[in-house]
Amino acid sequence: MWRTEKSCVVSDSTITNKFGDRPPCTYSIKIQSLSQLKTTCLSEDRDRYKSRTFASGNYNWRLVVYPKGNEKDNGSGFISMYVELDSTSLSASTVLAYLTFFVYNKKENKYFTIQDVEGKQFNALRPVWGFPQVLPLDTFNDPKSGYVFEGDQCEFGVDVMVPLNNWEVFSIAEKPSIFPSSLGRMIKLFPKGKQLSLYLYLAENEKLKAGETIYMQANIRILDPFGCNHVTKKLNVGYQNPSRSWGWGEFLSIAELGKAYLDKEGSLKIEIEFEAVSTTKYSP
Repeated sequence: MWRTEKSCVVSDSTITNKFGDRPPCTYSIKIQSLSQLKTTCLSEDRDRYKSRTFASGNYNWRLVVYPKGNEKDNGSGFISMYVELDSTSLSASTVLAYLTFFVYNKKENKYFTIQDVEGKQFNALRPVWGFPQVLPLDTFNDPKSGYVFEGDQCEFGVDVMVPLNNWEVFSIAEKPSIFPSSLGRMIKLFPKGKQLSLYLYLAENEKLKAGETIYMQANIRILDPFGCNHVTKKLNVGYQNPSRSWGWGEFLSIAELGKAYLDKEGSLKIEIEFEAVSTTKYSP
């Protein structure tokens, strides 16, 4: 169950705050002594705590917490929380990230979360985004509220979600343009003991692009000299390596082949029907 908590976000429809069971997935800070942090680590010139560097989306980040509020960003009287991008890990001009901040409530055994459903653009000129007014200090510091627990402990967290760059394109081709010119070079036939083996492979001169896979469904038929009888098998394959083949080690018995399917010259008639071809491309 979710419930809302008092914060500063009533005027912005893109920002939500809730109570929930899910903990942060990206990074957490567990502070053993909040009072010691305030007196020892913070000063007028250093009013924030920066976490160690953590990774998300191939970039490095820090969680920044103002336990007394960020007065310079209208955060007086509130807990303020931000995420800072390590610009040395910046491989692009701008990084889009979706942020969710967490404050643990021991009494409820739940997390107060605040997030902006709109992504934030991080870059060298604007490496920090966050919320100056996450929770009122009087609520956070009240022992009865549950945010400061077991004497002087508290916990903050963040999810930094960077959209993935991996993607694929799936398309259906009306005609398998890579195959018609190669049909005569796509079949391997040879006897194997008492069975005829049949394999389908991509011709050596047909090259696929990097990350490309050709998928097809083929009906393969061996017909008798009069076209009255046939043996049909269906094959679903995905070509990535031109040297690789697909098929059957035992397609038809040699005895049945010689009895019904070879003509007077000992020739064999084979048909291949492609029902569908698709191309999948992967881009890192």
